[in-house]
Amino acid sequence: MTYCLGIKVREGLVGIADTRITSGSDTSVKIKMLTIQKDRFSIFIMTSGLRSIRDKAIVYFKELIEKDEYNKMFMVVNAFGGQVRKVAHEDKTYLEKAGFKFDLFTIIGGQLKDDEEHKLFLLYPEGNWVELGYGAPFVIIGNSGHGKAILNRILDEDTSMRIALKTGFLSFDSTRVSSNNVDFPIDVVLYKRDQFVMAENRYEKKDLEDVSDLWEKELKSALKNIPEDWMEVTLKKLNPKNITE
Repeated sequence: MTYCLGIKVREGLVGIADTRITSGSDTSVKIKMLTIQKDRFSIFIMTSGLRSIRDKAIVYFKELIEKDEYNKMFMVVNAFGGQVRKVAHEDKTYLEKAGFKFDLFTIIGGQLKDDEEHKLFLLYPEGNWVELGYGAPFVIIGNSGHGKAILNRILDEDTSMRIALKTGFLSFDSTRVSSNNVDFPIDVVLYKRDQFVMAENRYEKKDLEDVSDLWEKELKSALKNIPEDWMEVTLKKLNPKNITE
């Protein structure tokens, strides 16, 4: 399974991707994020799905953008979607005969020279896509069930990139502690609007272990501070001797 998160706020974009690959009982570390930086051309691509589909589509896409010029993000997304369809045409039948589902979800973010602002897209296995706006400032592909709550509560279009990154890590951490197929290291990319420069970094578990431990302590402390008056009407229906804090 995978955890890849893309966030769009007015200040810029945040991307976070775990690197764990699970095959049966075996696990390994593989990059799930691709960044491409050229003159006034900054994009990142994160994928979730069959590794063989991802690798083939990426190879085709890299060759394509070396030859063709793109000046807007939707063109890049269309181009990558076209390569996914090409791989489907070549491999889908054979994969399904072998018992595999043709499966590749993709997050693509960035900004090209003629884009009025930074963009964030979700691309489906069929090659079609949707653009994420400020009303829906994030998207997760892969293991999405455990990490959405904090994102829904915190993020909006005016959230700073600093807070977006912090919230994104805590979302990943919630997923990590709830699932054995999502884990460190994580790759992080930041893009600031109209700057055409991306910042990248890889974090190992040891780099963020203290943050994870502090978050757990803060959650327990916050829970103790939540008022309990509302509970009394129910608790009184039990034998008070059986109620403990």
